[in-house]
Amino acid sequence: MYDWANSAFATIVMAGFFPVFFKEYWSSGVDATVSTFRLGLVSSFSSIVMVALSPMLGAIADKGRCAKEMLVWLSLLGIASTALLCVAGKGAWISAGLLYLFAVTGFLGACIFYDALLITVTGRQDMDRVSACGFGAGYLGGGIALAVCVALVFFYQAFGLDRPEQAVRFSFFFAAFWWLVFMLPAIVWIPSETKTRQTVREPVKTAAYGLWQNTKTGVCELRMHFRRLMADRNTTLFLGAYWLYIDGVDTIIRMAIDYGIAIGFTSEKLILALLLVQFIGAPASLLFGATARRFGQKKTLMVGIGIYAGITVWGFLMSKQWEFYAIAVAIGLVQGGVQSLSRSMFAGFVPTSEESSFFGFYNMLGRFAAILGPLLMGLTSLLSESSRLGMLSVLLLFVGGALLLSMVKEPSQNTIKA
Repeated sequence: MYDWANSAFATIVMAGFFPVFFKEYWSSGVDATVSTFRLGLVSSFSSIVMVALSPMLGAIADKGRCAKEMLVWLSLLGIASTALLCVAGKGAWISAGLLYLFAVTGFLGACIFYDALLITVTGRQDMDRVSACGFGAGYLGGGIALAVCVALVFFYQAFGLDRPEQAVRFSFFFAAFWWLVFMLPAIVWIPSETKTRQTVREPVKTAAYGLWQNTKTGVCELRMHFRRLMADRNTTLFLGAYWLYIDGVDTIIRMAIDYGIAIGFTSEKLILALLLVQFIGAPASLLFGATARRFGQKKTLMVGIGIYAGITVWGFLMSKQWEFYAIAVAIGLVQGGVQSLSRSMFAGFVPTSEESSFFGFYNMLGRFAAILGPLLMGLTSLLSESSRLGMLSVLLLFVGGALLLSMVKEPSQNTIKA
């Protein structure tokens, strides 16, 4: 249900309305290549923040056994920042970018601890299935939330609104509300890992001191965790592959709407294509999990990466609107599967009791990758004055990721021991 909850932010804000609103409202009056560069800059800077924070957050959570608590507090940061996006005025791309930065920090930071909980809520033999179910629920929930907001924007007058931008502003608030309400099952039913709880009668300074001690110790242990992670060549190869190919995946998620607008498609049609991705992605994620159990994680991932490479080339060449919808179908078939299998495959490398630390590094690489992709696409578009060449540049990430993944052994053959 947490996947169902936070996917509203991923679909409505990250992939849907933020790129459109940023380009047409918060960056109104500038050339398309300039707004693309600004969007790439905002996306990349938000990833830089997570690169710096991810390993430290994971180490702190492992030391204090407080993954659930960190999940809650970072989610609340993302929820509050998302709700505040509705107050940023026209042309205020810097203010909107800063709010987006805090929202993405909360969203991605919480994902570190959500991913780490995969190991504690299921056995290793069921990780592919459970991870796929999470992503499937996320695509379905995110799709439903996005459908509500699309209806609100398309038929804004029926809802008593004067202009479409009012509907978009309300959509940001709706995403925050959806995230908050549907994360409640995780708060209520997932048991806390905290070893000792502070009572109401204990002074606040005691809890603060405990947090400081966990922070200091966790940061000191970062080097040890990093050395342990990097000592295994197989894990290092997987993380290198993941760094490249997930960068391509995230770049397409974040920049696809902007790219479609830049080559002449209307934002309304592009949002409908995004809806198509969501509803195809729900069953496709489950199918990927079943396929991995039969043919293996690595082979299934390689197929997904290969399809993404073909999508990138097709995106460079496309000229008709129906092609954008066809590409949306192809993305829906592989996007959730690549994400869920990457998570469950890496979980097979993770030693017991160090879940948050290792997933901190895992998410750090994902975020570090997300710096390169949007910036690569934005700079290529700006320097070449061609949004199509910007899209084609993403192909390099999929090719490099596939080459490294081809050298990786699956976790069942080479797993880091606790």
